Amino acid sequence: MYLQKILTSVLACVAIGSFSGLATAQNRGDDVVLDMSQAFRKGDRKKLSQLLPQARGHALEPWAAYWELRARLGDASSDEVEAFLARYVGTYQEDRLRNDWLLLLGQRRDWAGFAAQYPLYRMGDDREVKCYGLLVEQLKGQATPQMADEVRRLWYSLREADDGCTQAADRLYANKRLTATDLWRKARLATEANRPRAARNAVELVAPDALGELAQLNDSPVKFLAKRVAAPTRVRQELVVLALIKIAQTDPDAAANLLDTRWGVHLLPEEQHWVLGVIGKQLAMKLDSDAVRVFAKVNRDSDLNDDLLGWKVRAALRASQWRLALNALRAMSDEGSRDPTWVYWRARAQLALARTDEARQEALQPLQAIAGARGFYEQLAMEELGQRITLPPRPVPLSAEEKDAARNHPGLNRALYAIALGLRSEGNREWNYTTNLHSPGGMGDRELLAAADFACQREVWDRCINTSERTRNTADYEQRYPMPFRDQVLRRSRDIGLDPAYVYGLIRQESRFVMDARSGVGASGLMQVMPATARWTAKKIGLNSFTPDQLSERDTNITIGTAYLKLALDDFGGSMPMAAAAYNAGPGRPRNWRNGPVLDAAIWAENIPFNETRDYVKKVLANTTAYAALITGQPQSLKGRLGSVGPRDERIPEPNADLP
Repeated sequence: MYLQKILTSVLACVAIGSFSGLATAQNRGDDVVLDMSQAFRKGDRKKLSQLLPQARGHALEPWAAYWELRARLGDASSDEVEAFLARYVGTYQEDRLRNDWLLLLGQRRDWAGFAAQYPLYRMGDDREVKCYGLLVEQLKGQATPQMADEVRRLWYSLREADDGCTQAADRLYANKRLTATDLWRKARLATEANRPRAARNAVELVAPDALGELAQLNDSPVKFLAKRVAAPTRVRQELVVLALIKIAQTDPDAAANLLDTRWGVHLLPEEQHWVLGVIGKQLAMKLDSDAVRVFAKVNRDSDLNDDLLGWKVRAALRASQWRLALNALRAMSDEGSRDPTWVYWRARAQLALARTDEARQEALQPLQAIAGARGFYEQLAMEELGQRITLPPRPVPLSAEEKDAARNHPGLNRALYAIALGLRSEGNREWNYTTNLHSPGGMGDRELLAAADFACQREVWDRCINTSERTRNTADYEQRYPMPFRDQVLRRSRDIGLDPAYVYGLIRQESRFVMDARSGVGASGLMQVMPATARWTAKKIGLNSFTPDQLSERDTNITIGTAYLKLALDDFGGSMPMAAAAYNAGPGRPRNWRNGPVLDAAIWAENIPFNETRDYVKKVLANTTAYAALITGQPQSLKGRLGSVGPRDERIPEPNADLP
């Protein structure tokens, strides 16, 4: 029924090239398209070529044609590529193939072909393609300081080895637009991220004769540092930095000892500070109180990047070292300083250090720019300014014409059709492209609200939420925070004593209400429950007939998921942040993370060492606060839900010590 509803929308939409003969092609073509999807994943070029004629006229023909040509793009002629781009002009698949073709042209050093295609590239989200584009500008003699800054930013942000940014950096280095320190910093970042190929690429640009030593360093950094060198050269110093970084990844104390007892005197202050920053980060991720002592040795914070500075701030917050935190926050880049996380903590640090009412008022000023209901720190900023969390009024209702424009949009319909057919990844990418501001006819706020409404009406909740969240100057919070299955969720939550807003906040983060969502580790359903966890929970609540395949059933998934959440909440004394952390990372980790000083739970959450779990906890709590405002119609407090976190009172037994 759902697929038929989408098909009806597709047939009613405005026809573009690939939609001719659509009505007779859909049903018989679905299996062909699915077979082609599988063939593409397997790299079966022969099968793709055989099946493509049967996919002509299908709603998803652009995908079928893309898979067939993409699989053999390395052997395709430029005429074949041009024919595809012309046939599917204006579609996601046109721009997706142009992205792939630009990468290939860059790798082939076909700069004339690249220069011809690059201005037509709309997607603009491939950093390597951007670097190739900047390289072409350099080859035209148009290098600028701003270009060097952009290449540096793109290159540093790419974790894996790449050709485009490496070549662009090489050219800029040859033209003295990038320095040796810039290149060594890339090698440091890659080494810390355990990306040896990317580190090798950077070292090859700045010191090609050192590749043999780099290989020895990667094999055993301890043995490399044990070699006696009378007077280290600059290259040797940087290799020592890389070796110390590698050691710090697994044994920060050993790296600190080597720096203190032997290598510190041979390194420049900037090099010492970077190593100290990495050691401090590793200690901070272990919640080791020594992190503050190590970070305090960095007396020039500008020598650290935003990531290391962020960990310095976290360690300082955990130790109530507000001055140390503020100094690190002031050293962040302009981009980093605009992040609501650091806007909020900078204001908190200034408030903690303020001695006059005037200074306190000045500290609060930056919070005005981020305060709102949108996210974790935006909500905290509202409360810091003395306001409770309220949701803005709904925007003017969508007109029939605005809704029709979304319902009749070919790209949106094709995306929903792909999702309905089980090609969720393809459908999501096409939907996101279609609603992107930079795609053909890019959408403004009203169009985004209409597209989100279209997805909501089709119960494709993840596209509904993600699209609604992208509006810039207006927001519909009932659309951003939908409540599917309201009767079941509210009844079940209240039956077991859970805040239904907390349940909705968690489901929204776990699955975006996608019923068949399945994680890479096997969690499934609305509440993303693991089979082993589900079996334990079912036994705990007396659900004796339970089998893991029942997790695909909505009501069973809600029953098991809410039961586990309630057991976790009870085990952590009602702490929503810790229960959310347990739900995401297992209960053992937050049991360890709570040890140490009693902390404001916002500081505790910011110090969670896993990026995914840190982000998860903050989003679940912000979601919960927004849902509570919707469900009750009353102003809310995020701070009230956060509370504080500290060691467990040993006198109180753990009610669910065997919580998996």
